[in-house]
Amino acid sequence: MDKVVMKPTRDGFGEGLVELGEKRKDIVALCADLTESTRVSWFKKKFPDRFFSMGVSEQDMIGTAAGFALAGKTPFAATFGVFAAGRAWDQVRVSVAYMNLNVKIAGTHGGISVGPDGPTHQAIEEITLMRVLPNMTVIVPCDWIEAKKATIASASYKGPVYLRLGRGKEPTITKEQDLFEIGKANVLRKGNDVAIIACGHEVHEALLAHDTLKKKGISARVINLHTIKPLDRDVILSAARETGAIVTAEEHSLSGGMGSAVSELVSQECPVPIKFVGVKDRFGESGEPKELFKVFELTEEYIVKAAEEVVRRKKNKKS
Repeated sequence: MDKVVMKPTRDGFGEGLVELGEKRKDIVALCADLTESTRVSWFKKKFPDRFFSMGVSEQDMIGTAAGFALAGKTPFAATFGVFAAGRAWDQVRVSVAYMNLNVKIAGTHGGISVGPDGPTHQAIEEITLMRVLPNMTVIVPCDWIEAKKATIASASYKGPVYLRLGRGKEPTITKEQDLFEIGKANVLRKGNDVAIIACGHEVHEALLAHDTLKKKGISARVINLHTIKPLDRDVILSAARETGAIVTAEEHSLSGGMGSAVSELVSQECPVPIKFVGVKDRFGESGEPKELFKVFELTEEYIVKAAEEVVRRKKNKKS
């Protein structure tokens, strides 16, 4: 068996940004004093004349990115997700989303997998903050290959895009030849008893849960919902109709995140039993990522429990 490659999704972003820079002269990159951490340093090294360090000033970075977009450039503005969606949210809302400008925002270090840096640096609300903005596209890649594809695809996608990227190393799930299209989810495993819809790190946990559920006689469909906005209505509603039960899994707050987006659609179009796996109403905390995933109940076992629950509810509903 081939050894699984472990790389952070932020590495895929860095590689994709460099590839874009080689092909397109309109690509520029900005960073708010986190050039190494966000992997924008790789772009800076090859294209120093198209890189702009804004210092510890996220608001200025977003405002400058908006100016570049108005001048016909395609700017990628990078910082930690907690700062992009927190400190600069007003500029993102008014200068970028309201104007529907071609600004691409890379928010790295998303989720609790940031680990020892603790709650001030663990972005667990930014999907909510970004997806409520009109015109904003929100993408959460599951591995470095998908992150690279998402970065490249976002450059040609009209309007503002928010890329949620991670710090920690993730197992490589997808392949170079796999299809990636913004707004189109990927069905990774077929199943008819329950659909597990996941994004980011939780896609790997969902695949582990699929194998466990299979041993228990439960057929689980696993969907990689890499694009939170716009949602793939067809794949989600097909899953609801064909399985009759849904579990959502995300490394993010349950308030307004990916699960909420799925539920908003399903509850109106095809109501079925649904259970959310994610961060409950609390802040993050310091710790090693593996420990935190257990503390916050984001591991495979909790997806399995959720799947078993919605399958029982589905059966009870029928009886």
